[in-house]
Amino acid sequence: MIRHPFILWNFIGSAVWLQAAALLAIRIWIAEIFFMSGLTKIKSWTTTIALFEDEYKVPLLSSEVAAYMATFAELALPLLLILGLMTPFSALGLIGITLVIEIFVYPDTTEHHYWLLLLGILLTHGGGKFGLDYWLLKNLKFKIQY
Repeated sequence: MIRHPFILWNFIGSAVWLQAAALLAIRIWIAEIFFMSGLTKIKSWTTTIALFEDEYKVPLLSSEVAAYMATFAELALPLLLILGLMTPFSALGLIGITLVIEIFVYPDTTEHHYWLLLLGILLTHGGGKFGLDYWLLKNLKFKIQY
C-alpha cells in the first residue's frame, strides 16, 4: 500500500527523462510518417511525377522540381529528426511540407493538424536529452564570445 501517493506523482511529474522520452517518441512517430512517404516516392518515380502533375499540383513550381524537393525533404529531414540533430530546423521543414499538403493538396485533413501540433512541439522544445543536439551542446561546450 502506498502511504504517500503524491511522492510517486512528484517523482513521475518532475522527471526530466519523461519529457525526453516523450520528445523521442514524437520524433520517431513523425519521422516514420514522412520517411515512408519518401520511400514510396522513390519506389516508382514515374508514378511520383504523374501524381505531382495530375493530383498534387503545387503552385509556383514545376511538377518535377516539386517532386524532387518533396522527396529529398521527406527522406533527409526525418533522418535528422531520428538522430535529434538540428531538430527545430527539421521540424520547421516538415511543418512547411505539411502546410503545403494541407493548403494545396488535401485540405481539411484532421491528421495534418496533429502532425502540425507535434512538429510545433519539436520546433519549440527541440529534440530533448535523447538527441544529438543536446549531447553536442553539452559535451562540446560551445562558447559565444562577444
